[in-house]
Amino acid sequence: MTALDKRALARGSIRPRRSLGYEAARVCFMIFMRLFGWRVEGAMPKEQKLVVIAAPHRSNWDLMFMLGVAFYYRVPLRWMGKKSLVEGPFGWVMRWWGCLPVDRDKSNSVVSQVAESYAQADALVLAVAPEGTRAKVAYWKTGFYSIALEAGVPIAFGYLDYVRKIGGIGGPFVPTGDFVADMNDIMSFYSGVVTRFIPPIGVEPKTD
Repeated sequence: MTALDKRALARGSIRPRRSLGYEAARVCFMIFMRLFGWRVEGAMPKEQKLVVIAAPHRSNWDLMFMLGVAFYYRVPLRWMGKKSLVEGPFGWVMRWWGCLPVDRDKSNSVVSQVAESYAQADALVLAVAPEGTRAKVAYWKTGFYSIALEAGVPIAFGYLDYVRKIGGIGGPFVPTGDFVADMNDIMSFYSGVVTRFIPPIGVEPKTD
């Protein structure tokens, strides 16, 4: 498929217009992406509920460019944050910016809380950084896989290629429960994506 074909696919999967505030933010991010020479390729999955692998996660630039990709498709990405972030008079700001609050003091796990959020929502696209930190890591964490499996939702592949200055969200991929086979398929997708710094070399083995 040529770059032009991919560009056409990207345009074809842009979702309907949203609120005035959202559209204004989208214009700002599109200007930001263009100023830095970035573009979006590929079709965004049509599913309304997805766990998006947000890779790479090595600097604050990754966040800005990934948000630019999400705004391009008009997909309101959510991200996990402490419950305290959405409390108080300005908690609505964090919710507007996509915070999905989780309570780490609860007896049930974060994975179970997020899975419950998927069950209660008509649409939820949650971005999860598999590295878990902006520092250099040797392995990806597997929380994104556990969330998708328990919630029964597909995984999408968010990516930023710093060599070609191209971002996108590929997929969907439906986890089967065969962890090793699924991770091999997922890592094969990312094998050709060049990150800003040295990429992870594998996925940390999952233990029971």
